[in-house]
Amino acid sequence: MSFLKHSWVDVERQFSVLMSYGVSSFAGVTSVQQSQNLIHPIVANMAVVFSYTATRQLSQMFVAVIFFHVSEYILAVGIHGKANVTLKSLLISKNYLVAMMFSLLEYFIEIVLFPGLKEHWWVSNSGLAMVIVGEIIRKMAIITAGQAFTHLIRTCPSEHHQLVTSGIYRVVRHPGYCGFFIWSVGTQIMLCNPISTIAFALVVWRFFEQRIPYEEFFLRQFFGSQYVEYAGRVHSGVPFVK
Repeated sequence: MSFLKHSWVDVERQFSVLMSYGVSSFAGVTSVQQSQNLIHPIVANMAVVFSYTATRQLSQMFVAVIFFHVSEYILAVGIHGKANVTLKSLLISKNYLVAMMFSLLEYFIEIVLFPGLKEHWWVSNSGLAMVIVGEIIRKMAIITAGQAFTHLIRTCPSEHHQLVTSGIYRVVRHPGYCGFFIWSVGTQIMLCNPISTIAFALVVWRFFEQRIPYEEFFLRQFFGSQYVEYAGRVHSGVPFVK
């Protein structure tokens, strides 16, 4: 870390000197010192953006996102076969991309204007732990359910569709949703994004609050009293959703 700091100081000094001549000739600034005064804030902001904190937090974010979506697709192909899986199994939608872009915008604005906000490592590490836990819960759900797990809600029963109540389904009724909820909120806590943390929690919760009753309508159709009894004793896994 000390090496990186000293290296950046050298880069900043050289960049300031080189840019000072360009700015002075372009803007009519007669003094090299004046041009350096104009350049220094820009370089300082660049130093913040490319700091150890930003590099680590953003790297963790990109790894978490890439791993989540690629692993979802690979598991779907492994379970159902490539011929039965589309790119929708990557779980990347327009609204999802907008949300992620908003979170990155918030991150860059805050790390430039309020860099100290991103230095709460106990918060960031708590978010990283949530990302890992959420990922584990969701992948356990997919593997345990096997062919009974699909990314789209079934509206018609199939020969492979069965009520899974073993493994993680003994303690959580919808572990896939539970895992994603924890994972998505964790990504924003990991970035120390206060606005996106609240927004992600509300939006994802609202999505599952509407999706779970819709899905369970069909599950009661498929499995009758068996599912009613199961739903009565096992929590959904999403806060405040029965």
